Amino acid sequence: MNVRTLTLLALLVPILSGCIGAAAVGVGAGALIFADRRATETVLTDEGIEIRAANRVREKFGDRVHVNVTSYNRTVLLTGEVPDVTARDEIEKMISGVANVKAISNELAVGAISTLSNRSNDVYITSKVKARFIDAGQVSPMHVKVVTENGVVYLMGMVTQRESTAAVEVARTTAGVQKVVRVFEIISDAEARRLDPPKAMPQQNPAPVTSTTP
Repeated sequence: MNVRTLTLLALLVPILSGCIGAAAVGVGAGALIFADRRATETVLTDEGIEIRAANRVREKFGDRVHVNVTSYNRTVLLTGEVPDVTARDEIEKMISGVANVKAISNELAVGAISTLSNRSNDVYITSKVKARFIDAGQVSPMHVKVVTENGVVYLMGMVTQRESTAAVEVARTTAGVQKVVRVFEIISDAEARRLDPPKAMPQQNPAPVTSTTP
């Protein structure tokens, strides 16, 4: 991994963790939200959905389940492990009652709860996928949310068809990835241009000022 990748990856740590709250400090937070294709209020709504949904699951099931709740543009992705189908269905129904939830993609697996080692490896895979997005230069890592569970990579975001294809290819060819699942919202190229911040114009060097002595 080159120096440019490491530098950009360091700037993206708040995004990799999925914690807008930790990132929302000073100018850095404004820059991240500005680069997001979601409206600012939608970013905050997604954060609220994740917090309320996670609290409901925790209060009902405690440590009997391992459930990750990820919301993007009010679409909720559920990943993790539950003891049986009944718990899986009950959690989906519970989350559907959370305010502002538009849709749910229930990817909860029935089986044993993952180990700390498994989860650490998943975090590592997520970081590698994000870093490879930067190196490939075909899709912005700030437009794609990456969630990894037991080696399965889930991709969320508002992306064009071209960006979707590129993101899947990068994730699919990343070491350790077992499978890639798209949870994308596909938008047109025109919509992407409308949502993206305008690119800064290159600065012109001012013409040298000459003076003559009277």
